[in-house]
Amino acid sequence: MKLKRDFFLQSTLKVAKNLLGKYLVRKYRGGKIVGKIVETEAYVGPKDKASHAYGGKQTARNRAEFLKGGHIYIYLVYGMHWQFNISTYKEGKPECVLIRAVEPVVNTKYKILNTRYLNKANGPGKLCGYFKFDKSFYGEDTVKSSRIWLEDGGEKIKPSQIAKGPRIGIDYAGPRWSKIHWRFWLKNSEFVSKFK
Repeated sequence: MKLKRDFFLQSTLKVAKNLLGKYLVRKYRGGKIVGKIVETEAYVGPKDKASHAYGGKQTARNRAEFLKGGHIYIYLVYGMHWQFNISTYKEGKPECVLIRAVEPVVNTKYKILNTRYLNKANGPGKLCGYFKFDKSFYGEDTVKSSRIWLEDGGEKIKPSQIAKGPRIGIDYAGPRWSKIHWRFWLKNSEFVSKFK
C-alpha cells in the first residue's frame, strides 16, 4: 500500500525509524526499481547544525526541505554523488530524512534478491546510482507521483530490530550534532552501509 501524506507529517525522528522496512519504488523504462529501506538519517532544521536549513535559512538548494512531508529533496555532494531525502513534518518546517541504504528487490512482489546485490545500494550515493536518480526528482511529491513512491509491504518492524548511532560525515556540525544518535538501521540487515 502506497504511503499517504499523514505518514510523512509525523515527527522526523519517528518517520526515520518507521521508514525502515518500507519500500522505495521507481518506475523505470517500462519496469520498476524497488528497494527495501534498511538505513536512514534524520535532519531536524533549523536547530540542527548538520541540516542544510540550519538557522531557518531558505535557499534555492534547500527549498524542498520546507515543503510538507513527502517531497523529495535531492542534491549533489562533492559534485558527483546524489543524496536522496524525503521531507517530513509540516510545510515551512525544514526537516527531512536521508535514505542511506536499501536492500534491492526483484519486483513488485518484493522477493528479496540474493547476496550478489550486497554492495549495490548500501550508501546514499550508491542508492541514487542504483535507482538512476538525478536532479529531475527534486521537489517531486512521492504521495502524488506516478513515477516514484513509497510503499508499506506489511512487514512489522519491532523496536528491538532497530539499531541507532551517530550520523555520517557531519563532523563540521560540532560534537553535539555529529554525535547525536539520529541514524537508524535494521540490526540484522546485510545491506546496511559499512558504518555501524
